[in-house]
Amino acid sequence: MENIEVIKTPGEVNRRICEMGAEIAAACGTTPLTMIVVMNGGLFFGAKLAEAIKLEDFYIDSIAAGSYKHDLCTGNVELRSTLKLDPKGRNILIVDEVLDTGRTLKAVRDTLLDMGALDVRTAVLVEKELPRPNGIEHANWAGFLMDDRYLIGCGMDSEEKYRHYPGIAILHG
Repeated sequence: MENIEVIKTPGEVNRRICEMGAEIAAACGTTPLTMIVVMNGGLFFGAKLAEAIKLEDFYIDSIAAGSYKHDLCTGNVELRSTLKLDPKGRNILIVDEVLDTGRTLKAVRDTLLDMGALDVRTAVLVEKELPRPNGIEHANWAGFLMDDRYLIGCGMDSEEKYRHYPGIAILHG
């Protein structure tokens, strides 16, 4: 791919996702867990993380949500789909590719709690190191902490392009 600078190789990403899966499974023990993947960005990370979470009582659902349009944050989180599984009485893990402003994760978390979820935790592949006065401050599990740069790969995109790249990179000009 042209004009990219790789900052995490596919191997580094896969190793960290396997570690996260083991950490999450250990934290859950025998408690049932429902993973809710935030689409479209969380698709690739969520699929790999689901394979790495070795739990017997494990459910997966998804929700479409976002606040970006044309590579810019609009400041408004839009929930664009509904869940198949009722979150009431469930322990939930929200999975997204990146935590930047934290508004999307906060909106999804608050919605799930309003719908009766018992507990809602978060897992992201990348947590950007920046202040989040209006969002979730930190994810419960983060693959990598990074400074605030525009990233692509593992679900992160530029106008829906580059999501499929298996590593993490910076897109230049």
